[in-house]
Amino acid sequence: MTKNVLKLLPVLAVAFASFFAYQAVSKAADISEANQSMFGQNVYIFEDSMADSDIQKIIDQKYAEMENGDAGAEFTDKRVTFLFKPGEYDVDIKVGFYTTVAGLGKNPDDVKITGSFNVDAKWADGNGTRNFWRSVENFSVVSDTESKWAVSQAAPMRRMHFNGDLLLWDLTSSYQAGWVSGGYLADSKIDGQVSNASQQQFFSRNNSYDSWSNSVWNNVLVGDANPPSNVAPYPEETWTIIEKTPKVNDKPYLYVDQNGEYRLFIPDLRENTKGVSWENGDTPGHSLSMNDFYIADPSDSVTTINAALDQGKHLIFTPGVYHVDEPIEVNNPDTIVYGFGYPTLVAENNVTAMKVADVDGVEITGLLFDAGSDSEKLLEVGPENSSANHATNPTTLHDVFFRVGGSHAGKAEISVEINSDDVIVDHFWVWRADHGEGVGWNVNTGANGLVVNGDDVTAYGLFVEHYQEYQTLWNGENGRVFFYQNEIPYDVPNQEVWMAPTGQKGYAAYKVADHVTSHELWGAGSYSYFRDADVDLYSSFEAPNHQGINMNHMTTVWLNGTPGSEITHVINDLGDSVYDNGDHMVANITKFEGTNNPSDPEETGVLDRTGWTATTSVEDGEPIAHLLDGNEATRWSTGTAMRPGQSITIDMKASKTFDQIVMDSTGSNNDYARGYDVYVSNDGTNWGNPVASGTGETAKLHVTFPEQQARYIKVVQTGSASNWWSITEFHVIGEE
Repeated sequence: MTKNVLKLLPVLAVAFASFFAYQAVSKAADISEANQSMFGQNVYIFEDSMADSDIQKIIDQKYAEMENGDAGAEFTDKRVTFLFKPGEYDVDIKVGFYTTVAGLGKNPDDVKITGSFNVDAKWADGNGTRNFWRSVENFSVVSDTESKWAVSQAAPMRRMHFNGDLLLWDLTSSYQAGWVSGGYLADSKIDGQVSNASQQQFFSRNNSYDSWSNSVWNNVLVGDANPPSNVAPYPEETWTIIEKTPKVNDKPYLYVDQNGEYRLFIPDLRENTKGVSWENGDTPGHSLSMNDFYIADPSDSVTTINAALDQGKHLIFTPGVYHVDEPIEVNNPDTIVYGFGYPTLVAENNVTAMKVADVDGVEITGLLFDAGSDSEKLLEVGPENSSANHATNPTTLHDVFFRVGGSHAGKAEISVEINSDDVIVDHFWVWRADHGEGVGWNVNTGANGLVVNGDDVTAYGLFVEHYQEYQTLWNGENGRVFFYQNEIPYDVPNQEVWMAPTGQKGYAAYKVADHVTSHELWGAGSYSYFRDADVDLYSSFEAPNHQGINMNHMTTVWLNGTPGSEITHVINDLGDSVYDNGDHMVANITKFEGTNNPSDPEETGVLDRTGWTATTSVEDGEPIAHLLDGNEATRWSTGTAMRPGQSITIDMKASKTFDQIVMDSTGSNNDYARGYDVYVSNDGTNWGNPVASGTGETAKLHVTFPEQQARYIKVVQTGSASNWWSITEFHVIGEE
């Protein structure tokens, strides 16, 4: 027995030596290997056997390069990503421009950061309104200090778990709350409080938190587990709270499986959800091997990328800048196009950078489209006149961003056009640059940010800014938008070059086309800074007065600008003007609902108005012909406050028999005549006594009287009000 043991000792010694040698090698992994993976040198992959101090040096070095926008980081071509394999890391997370930090676990708690998470705006003295283009996802933060995420547009946070509080703002050097302007938070858990403070607007979807502190202009919470309760009605408190997320599939993410292989996880499409997807186990879905992907590098040609797509490969864009001189064609159903670290596709030679066929289940995520030379579009989802039904397997666009100017001069007529039906937009920032290189009214030209022609398109977290015509133009039916943030272009040079086709001043920030009969909008803000001229915008939001149009919680804000500039209305003709940063800085509309059904007759006995004309005693109002044009999106108005003696006259061109008129001010619901006298005449000169007199009380006034036979009708306004007198449509009820 002793001899056998003695014979085993050398073997055991070798075995133990090998074991400890393996452990030592494993524990002392070389940090120099961190950026030597299949994803290229801009991607650093850390494992917990690496020294935390070595990891921190890399984070600090890259942050020094990517932090300061004023020093050039805001528009740099550099890109970087930090990926953490499952384990525990005592490091301080900092995230600069064009930086992605992500965990490689199956779930957020598989990667634990025990240092700090502090994404501040110190480079701009606490003002985070330019903290763009950075993202974090899929790890947990266990820290003794509160975490900070002081960001604005194009800065998504997904699948995160914080053990304490999360601040969405930063302090200035004078200890004031610095401004921040919009962010996106999804599928995350905050054990403490989300502190909103000076964050102007924010979008939250399917999150869980102990509490949320406040709202400034526009906070939209969709499908959150425990949103604020007992809040005052809008607009006293500017929350928009939707109990469940109607339909979404969350963004794909990278992880390492039990064999140490990289895979991409694809979450399932889910409906009517509340709270985080991973709280009670794995997120429902499936995964794909890296063998199923072509991993693109900025040196790759579009020909090479398209060849891989044609072979049925999915596509990963690694961090970098890609110059696209012909369209990238995504033609196969269920194709995944995945980017991380803000890979940027610059459209060259007037091309559309990417075209997606009208097929099922495409997912595009994490890309920045940048205008180069003058393109008609940067991204086209479905060709024109697409018509296939994708309701059970929609195309989804996650964290996709667009830029015209800023990094260089660029032009694009439309930044993104969606022609396919059933598309889901899960976070866009569509930006015509207001600062940076290549910026000017005639330099970085862009008519429309987003044009939606497809039906049944849903958007969560939609940011569109500074385009020169309708910034968002929605032509499709059954659209739904949860959160909209907009800024009017700063650089309008004069009113003459900025007039809508309707003759109204300026182009709406969000226009639902006149023919659309069904559309929903929940939580929207539009802000002005007319920097270069005394310019007016008639209305930030436009929508037809059709049943099925449902627009909720809209706000306009005059941030700053040339004296005399203003946003006159919030939606159509409704809402107060905003024109200074005092008592007239903010205006709100709680709800606009269309009332007319264009598929039904207006009224029984409505006379045909063909050939009729109208005149008015008012000189400077909107065109009088609008009240006879059959278009609920136009109107006649006095253009000044209601006062006695204002009148309209209708010439029916022949004697008619009638006993009622209808003055419909719907769409300008508070602009009905406060008082009226109705006269009739056969020669347009002799009017006699009024056939009816009364007081208006509603947007649609039905005025009845004994049966008359006459050619002319005159209505004299007899009341007084600060509102204009407006009529969308004027009808006469009688016999032909």
